[in-house]
Amino acid sequence: MRSSVKLAAAAFAAVLALAGGAHAQGQRVQSANQLPHAGQAIYRLHCAACHDNPEATRSPAKTTLEAMSYQTLNFALTQGKMQAQGSALTDETRGQLISYLTGKTQRTVETWSKAMACTGARLAVDVKAAPTIATFGFDARNTRTLTARQTGLTRAALKKLDLAWAIAFPDVTMMRAQPAVIGKSVFLPVAEAGALYAFDVSDPAKPCVKWVYNSPGGAPLRSSPSYGVIDVPGEKGGRPVLAFSGLDSTVHVVDARTGKPLWTKNVAVYSYSMTTGVPRVLKDRIIVPISQFEISVGGDNKVSCCNNHGVVLSLDPATGAQQWRYDTMPEAQPVKADRGDGKPLFGPSGAPIWNSPVVDEKRGLIYFGTGEANSPPAHRNTDALIAIRLKDGTEAWSMQATADDIFTIGCGPNPPPNRLNCVKETVFRDVDFGASLILAKLANGRDLLLAGQKSGTLWALEPETGKVVWRRDIGSGGPMGGIHWGIAFENDLIYAGISNVGRAIPGAAAFDPNLQIGMYAVDANTGEFKWHYTVKPDCAGERGKKAPRCERVYGFSGAPTVIDGAVLQGSLDGRLFALDGKTGAELWRYDTLREFQTLNGVPGKGGAFDAVSIVGVNGLVLAGSGYGMFGQAEGNVLLAFRPKP
Repeated sequence: MRSSVKLAAAAFAAVLALAGGAHAQGQRVQSANQLPHAGQAIYRLHCAACHDNPEATRSPAKTTLEAMSYQTLNFALTQGKMQAQGSALTDETRGQLISYLTGKTQRTVETWSKAMACTGARLAVDVKAAPTIATFGFDARNTRTLTARQTGLTRAALKKLDLAWAIAFPDVTMMRAQPAVIGKSVFLPVAEAGALYAFDVSDPAKPCVKWVYNSPGGAPLRSSPSYGVIDVPGEKGGRPVLAFSGLDSTVHVVDARTGKPLWTKNVAVYSYSMTTGVPRVLKDRIIVPISQFEISVGGDNKVSCCNNHGVVLSLDPATGAQQWRYDTMPEAQPVKADRGDGKPLFGPSGAPIWNSPVVDEKRGLIYFGTGEANSPPAHRNTDALIAIRLKDGTEAWSMQATADDIFTIGCGPNPPPNRLNCVKETVFRDVDFGASLILAKLANGRDLLLAGQKSGTLWALEPETGKVVWRRDIGSGGPMGGIHWGIAFENDLIYAGISNVGRAIPGAAAFDPNLQIGMYAVDANTGEFKWHYTVKPDCAGERGKKAPRCERVYGFSGAPTVIDGAVLQGSLDGRLFALDGKTGAELWRYDTLREFQTLNGVPGKGGAFDAVSIVGVNGLVLAGSGYGMFGQAEGNVLLAFRPKP
């Protein structure tokens, strides 16, 4: 989803999308009499075209690669999305490349968590406490809204936040996940570390570590966790578990009390399958959305294109055994016998599922959105909102928002004839549904299904039928949004952050040139604007050097969080905002684009806010700063803010 021109770049970008921030290593200075590093030539040959041009190729910048761990890069080249490119390297040349970038020759071992280990009563996880963040959208309806009682924070208190502490994670460039929260226990996955940390914040000034779960083999993680109590034979009252997924498409289910694994299962169903959306834990099943990244490789003539598509699985919560499988479309078949070199072109394909499903147990339905097509024909379930039945995974309804959006990196809207997997019969927009849907309860008692699209469009649908109630276009967006990672809902208002308003597009909805990047509050009954907050770039002084392309990349891409009527939102240039939910007035802001002293002694650095990372618990606002993808500023810190006395 988060898709541009160079194939190798796109693939590496996608792999390392998981990667995220630590302290930057900086440029390595080479003296005049020092021989070039052996890995330098390998980098120039295999990597520079993409990673020296991160904005155009949507890949991590070279400086971001330099801040990553040895194991993150090694995984990408041997088991992850770059293994095709990595297959051209020997063990020796791969090691030389990684050493050149990171300055390391072997996997690093994390030791700081032992020094912060909890003792005594703080070691236990109180699973009797009500979970305040159990899903991507916090609650069963995915509203991304928390109360003052749940967080210990009021709207008034959010006006006077101050930094309480910071924890940094070594060799990390991206804080892409939000934690699950049960009582005063915070469960945070750190993707590049391949670890999920269980923190205790019962003393808001002195967090400690209850336990750490390390993924088998150190494989990077990817999704945020969900929480629930599952039925396990022989266990009265069920077992409290956390479910989350990794970059290698492995679903991990662990005991929330101890971090001990119940089971792991690789759910990749195609060659380019991957997991991004948060699994949903129910007592009798775990719902897993599966995406795919064929978009990143399909433009390469060497690739047999395209035959992957999005899938939803229902798994037995106690064992991981498959209960049912829903496919967004039929299996691909040859649609062109000869694409120009005697080989066929396959289709349909696409409809990756990047978002986290909403489960409507009352209606027995699961709702989610999909992404673009990768080859013709553009199936009706691409760029679509879909409902499937909870009991068996059969499709109940589908509403396609954008037709003929065949998009593969490296193609373009008018591809040359030598691009054998590319077609011209496309709107070529890549406007999937990256944001998770919300099942909103209006004040009048009516339920509406709300969705935000990368085209900048807000949709309201009838949950029973998929019939469109209204739509509101907030610009035309683009491959990075529009509305990117999420929306929030409270008191009949939808909060939608806009990262890019886009431009006028022939054949698309009318474009309003007065629209601006920022936060929009929209009436959920009618789709009418209630207020708008404009965010403007801040490139003054040293900040202009620290924030990549700060005059253009500063919008609201990550999912917003609502706490007691205040909307919290991070920007792509590293600022954190609190806005009044009723008026849009700015209550508070904080610039994280700097270095931080940390509780655990690891050098800390703030960066871009993207994806999801902002929550509230026990009087603290927790925010993960850093998103070293697409040329954005990397970072590696979990920041805690507390109201001033």
